[in-house]
Amino acid sequence: MKSRLSVQNSAFRNGNFSLQIQRVRSEDAGLYKALVVSSTEIRSCLVELGVITVTISPPGPVVENEPLHLSCNSSHQASLLETCWFHNTRSVSTSRTFCSLHGALSIFQPTMSDAGVWRCQLRYSDNEIISATYNLQILGFDGPTNPVVYAAAGSAAD
Repeated sequence: MKSRLSVQNSAFRNGNFSLQIQRVRSEDAGLYKALVVSSTEIRSCLVELGVITVTISPPGPVVENEPLHLSCNSSHQASLLETCWFHNTRSVSTSRTFCSLHGALSIFQPTMSDAGVWRCQLRYSDNEIISATYNLQILGFDGPTNPVVYAAAGSAAD
């Protein structure tokens, strides 16, 4: 982890002993303890880092009309009660196109309109609500439904 950690030494005089972690990973979840020793006192602080991940299957670029699966997982220890999915701030419900089960969302035939920010929201038995986002990009044709282009003879066509 050392290459991903930093501490702002210049902030120590102001009482800021923050630890910054770059590119947080699932295995970084857990309890962190800070111990500050000065000539007059010893102070300690405990902070728990929880990690939530959104993954896509199959990995790699998403191609229009090829099924995909978004999974939402958290290091939170309480029982998961509910998973909600949102696309560009709108709630997504189960339909012919979308199916949500056990924290995962399947999109059977993704289209270009499915691209954008997807957010999963997890609600636990201890009333904790945790969410994370995934920016879905889809490779496909975003043009007219009838892709016919007319060009004058002797001109260029794009």
